[in-house]
Amino acid sequence: MRVMAEPLLDRALRASRRLRVNGESRAHYVICGQDPLAYWVVRTMLAGETQAGRVRITLIVPERRRSPGPDGRDLPGIEVIRADRLDEATFRRAGLVDAAGLALLHQDDVGNMHAALCAQEVEPRLRLVVRMFNTGLANGVRQIFPDSAVLSDASMAAPAFVAAALGEVAPTHFRHGGRTLYVARRDDVRPSEIVCGVADTGDAQQDLVLPADDRDADVVLAEAVGRPAGTELAARRLVRARRRRRPVAVLLRAVRSFATRKIGIAVLLLLAMVAALGGLYANAAHVGWGDALYLTLVTTLTGQDPDTAKSAAEQVMQVVLNLAGLALIPLITAVVVDGVVNARLALHTGRILPERSGHVVVVGLGNIGTRVMAQLNDFGVEVVAIDKSADARGAGLARRLGVPLVVGDAAQEETLRAASVATCQALVVVSTDDGANLRAALNARALDDQLRVVLRLFDGDFAERVQRAFGIGTSRSVSYLAAPSFAAALLDRAVIATIPVGRHALLVTEVPVAAGSDLDGRPLATVGRAGSVRLLAHARAGQRLDWSPDPRMVIVAGDRLTVVARRAGLNALLREVAPPEPTPPSGAPVPREATE
Repeated sequence: MRVMAEPLLDRALRASRRLRVNGESRAHYVICGQDPLAYWVVRTMLAGETQAGRVRITLIVPERRRSPGPDGRDLPGIEVIRADRLDEATFRRAGLVDAAGLALLHQDDVGNMHAALCAQEVEPRLRLVVRMFNTGLANGVRQIFPDSAVLSDASMAAPAFVAAALGEVAPTHFRHGGRTLYVARRDDVRPSEIVCGVADTGDAQQDLVLPADDRDADVVLAEAVGRPAGTELAARRLVRARRRRRPVAVLLRAVRSFATRKIGIAVLLLLAMVAALGGLYANAAHVGWGDALYLTLVTTLTGQDPDTAKSAAEQVMQVVLNLAGLALIPLITAVVVDGVVNARLALHTGRILPERSGHVVVVGLGNIGTRVMAQLNDFGVEVVAIDKSADARGAGLARRLGVPLVVGDAAQEETLRAASVATCQALVVVSTDDGANLRAALNARALDDQLRVVLRLFDGDFAERVQRAFGIGTSRSVSYLAAPSFAAALLDRAVIATIPVGRHALLVTEVPVAAGSDLDGRPLATVGRAGSVRLLAHARAGQRLDWSPDPRMVIVAGDRLTVVARRAGLNALLREVAPPEPTPPSGAPVPREATE
């Protein structure tokens, strides 16, 4: 009983940690990060504040920016501490002793583990949220820190990139209330299995999420009843691409890459001179073309005994051809040596690859690119990877899976041609540099203007402008997709699932109704809002979920509402189910926020 009571005691202690600021009670959370994920987690937490549940956030960032994107240090309303080392001294300076939770969001699994151990020395009873890529290390963190959540933003976002590349619905599936639910196209499921409509994707320019009329939605949330769900359904619908080798094209590409351009030009010029001199020699000797070819080759490559009886013109041609032969033999040797070296380098870097068709090219083998490559390979889709470094994070996995890796700059046409981008079915560009991603996408579109491009971009406004200007309509932000789950874990709330639709992220979560809240005493019909919130199920305290509740039923305190919502809609709903703000004592100062 004592062991079972420990987590409950920890949560009670965290709930009691409050700081009085301007007459209100605010929970304190510490977030450590240096990239867009930290930015979006902070924004999500600030956007989800309620009057009775406001938060105070301390963000720990390095002294200098280490990535081109925002990392949250410029957001208003938070305290920023600059420190290059996450140790006990830094955590004490950030006030971790009074904190209700700590989020470690660096892209360094071992560094996050070390920071977690330091934080435990400062505050043993702490809600801990850790970003991890290595699943084996993640299991170790959970064992060391029982009250922790270990999440991978790459694992969360990879299915969305895979689905976009294959023109499929993101293979999202989850289990809740005894049901297994998954996202599918309406045409792929029976009407009796549909739980609710998710989005209308008929407009190529804009996806309409959570439409007022479920019948308008072509993407739905359905229940898996005796059939493959989620990933399995998407995998079944995939057309597996097969390699199409073109021997002639491969031979030409191998010859083209056999020697450097300068040596090739020198050889060609010298051969042209030998041919011209051979023609003149044949004309001076008055012989046929067959004899002229023989005399030219012998004179050039081996020399010829001098003959004073020959005419002056023949003697001059013979001397010049001998001199040309002296230059030609070293050049041939240089071509052979250079060709062998280039061939080995080309095979090592993947520049000499067979022509392919119908495959998917993945640019960038970082965290997200590695996950995308692995999932596509699991689906049976042929993949070619591109990365600037032969030692990229996913290079080892690519070798084990037999995925060809082209080492080079994806913004260069030569690199894209080496990966057969002109004949692939999709290009997934997922490096961490927005500018480099866009350049690679535009160069690929120059090779095939109908190519499906899935682009990783951080800035939403930039993505919309790219879509309008260049017709690249599929863009994803890993941090944007993953941030709600990290924020919910830090706040000790459960996000059941995240459903990516276009550039939108819909959240499935269960929300408890507090006594005296705005929804207490109102009918269930008031929960849903078109384009914002959709009610999936309702449950009374201690009872099972009702998946088809009567919209006239009155909500009472303790009810649990399972909803699918956009961020803004969920934040509004959380304010409506929160307990009323406590009335300040008579004569107490009124917080400034309450007067605005």
